Amino acid sequence: MIRHGLLLAAGLALSGCVVDASVTQAPPAPVPAVPAGGVPAGMQYLYGSGEAAALSVQAYAALVDQTRARIAKRGGVSVVLEPGATLASPRFQSCGDKPPAAVFDVDETLLLNLGYEGDDAQRSDGWDSARWDRWEKTGAMKVAAVPGALDAVRALRAMGVTVVFNTNRAAANAEQTEAALTFAGLGPAKYGETLFLKGDVDGKSGKDGRRNAIAQRWCVVAMGGDQLGDFTDLFAGLTPPERRAAAASPALAALWGHGWFVLPNPVYGTGLGSTYDQTFPSATRWTDPQEKH
Repeated sequence: MIRHGLLLAAGLALSGCVVDASVTQAPPAPVPAVPAGGVPAGMQYLYGSGEAAALSVQAYAALVDQTRARIAKRGGVSVVLEPGATLASPRFQSCGDKPPAAVFDVDETLLLNLGYEGDDAQRSDGWDSARWDRWEKTGAMKVAAVPGALDAVRALRAMGVTVVFNTNRAAANAEQTEAALTFAGLGPAKYGETLFLKGDVDGKSGKDGRRNAIAQRWCVVAMGGDQLGDFTDLFAGLTPPERRAAAASPALAALWGHGWFVLPNPVYGTGLGSTYDQTFPSATRWTDPQEKH
């Protein structure tokens, strides 16, 4: 998990709903300047909304279905990129006769850090790595499984798929991370076997080194995460528009929902931070005609 302490300050717009044209629809209520209850909008959505729960259940149901179909075919290739692959030309590691595994990020992918985020919602002092370290050490029983995650982990293990955890939590806190996963019902997790932590393998916070090590032992049939870095480090260093374009490019589009599965996280991380101009291209700008002078 890459923490940037960024909070989503705007409401999330939902689209694609089917409505009865014969019914007059009231205009949507404006987003309040101060979120209800003082909870940041992104936290309201991720930790409090039925919509976020539905998205997570949906992602995990698709992951289980795709994994079942993939292991039935046997052999093939991993969903971990080969060293030297690019976003424009993704190539994948061979599976051979390796046993299957699914690799997951932990925070806001499998675990909801309710205790930490509840405390954070009442602060305005930004990201504090020391406070996060204290959370890792003492918050194991203040977490909950992401909706859908527990059923998915159970289903994967019943299929003979090893569940591997690949997170940027600290190696010094391995025992407490094992305990948090066990408390949420997602364990067992064993550091050095099925739990990989920040700096393992190559000393880096990027996860490619760990992913490569995992792929040497298992055929990775699915990966789940809430950040693009949970799938490949190749997204690092790109601007927000470049990341968005790459994620939706023909080379990668077929991976989402077919080996790579993204969980919602509007609270923190690499998905936040785009500027106004990056978020709203100039060609799409609109001004309310009633307000023109």
